[in-house]
Amino acid sequence: MNINFHPLGDQAVILELGEEITIPIHEKVKQVANFFEQASPEWVIEYIPSFTTVTVIYHPVMVMKQEGQKASPFTLVCEKLQFLLSQWTAGETTPSRTVEIPVCYGGECGPDLDIVANHTKLSTEEVIDIHSSGDYLVYMIGFAPGFPYIGGMSDKIATPRKASPRLKIPAGSIGIAGNQTGIYPLETPGGWQLIGRTPLQLFLPDEHIPSLLRAGDKIKFSAISYEEYQQRVSEQC
Repeated sequence: MNINFHPLGDQAVILELGEEITIPIHEKVKQVANFFEQASPEWVIEYIPSFTTVTVIYHPVMVMKQEGQKASPFTLVCEKLQFLLSQWTAGETTPSRTVEIPVCYGGECGPDLDIVANHTKLSTEEVIDIHSSGDYLVYMIGFAPGFPYIGGMSDKIATPRKASPRLKIPAGSIGIAGNQTGIYPLETPGGWQLIGRTPLQLFLPDEHIPSLLRAGDKIKFSAISYEEYQQRVSEQC
């Protein structure tokens, strides 16, 4: 498999597995990240999978101690990674979880639902039906702890992000930006069009795996009433 290596600062390297966001490239990203996780070299700090790349953060001092001063840490790490990858064979599609995300659409939970409906020339009910009936895939986690970048949304409800971002977006807010949908795990600034909110907590700092969602998860959105949303929120308090 053709992989391009790019330096990222003085202690990280980006492995580029493709140039387009596709499911086959996503599967390769997951498989490479899982392979590195199992190999677990001591000079590696962390692996970060994204849409088309895997970033490897490493200990430059440890690499230099192991290999001497014959080359730069980046060159040595690339050699090590190429050796590891020579032992890896692309396998079958890795198993995926399916996670159901309940959503209260519109109202104070989705203040931009009307904007999306007007932009797409659909009714709010049609936007909700299209959004909640899609087959979605989490391509990566980024931007904020536990924030999923979710692909698979219908182009029928694609809407540009806001020209002026909000300073505060409530945790659990579900937004649209272009042809992507995502969920804000924490109260943060953001410019996505907000169409609903989930009572689920996506960022769980006290858990061993602090993110509810992971790259490779399949997502099913389901519409709930505002009363059910409030009840489920109160049960978590």
